[in-house]
Amino acid sequence: MIRSAAVLAAAGLMSACALLSSPDPIQMYRFGVAAQALPADPIASPVQVTLRRVEFPESARGDRLLGITGTEAAYIGGARWVSPAADLYSESLEVAFAGQARRVRLIGPRELTRGDSSLDIDVRTFETRYDSPGGVPSVVIAARTRLMALPERTVEAERTFTVVQPARANTISAIVEAYDLASRDLNGQIVAWTDQAAGN
Repeated sequence: MIRSAAVLAAAGLMSACALLSSPDPIQMYRFGVAAQALPADPIASPVQVTLRRVEFPESARGDRLLGITGTEAAYIGGARWVSPAADLYSESLEVAFAGQARRVRLIGPRELTRGDSSLDIDVRTFETRYDSPGGVPSVVIAARTRLMALPERTVEAERTFTVVQPARANTISAIVEAYDLASRDLNGQIVAWTDQAAGN
């Protein structure tokens, strides 16, 4: 009787282990974090520009990589951002301004200083786009950017930027690389545009 009970207990334990088997591992990634060179010959009294909270579409603001094929959307399995994409992008934008801006000093959300203008960025597209299932995708990032005068909050300048960065292959590492390149390209354009718009 004791032997039978032991056999049943062992079988039950093995069954429980099968139900609790480890899920497939998830690799963590980030983008836009490479150090930028200090700007050459920044002006002595830069325009102070406050960065407002960057807006992201709900489907892409979290830690999952969004994939789009035609009208179908799904998250890419086996990969996550180390932080929400909206936070990683804001961090990368601040790094870009610190290293590239010449006429503007960007005031991040954690600073209490008030700027002469505010920079509003609404990221409307942040996705991995496939032309066909299983094909090599492109990363697409589109952002509407507005420079607002303070305290009136009147629009001084406005522009929409779109970057399309093809991935080298349909692999997670190649897709993450494309996000990194696309975000740096977008940030460089936004920094140059803000430098010019705020300096006028």
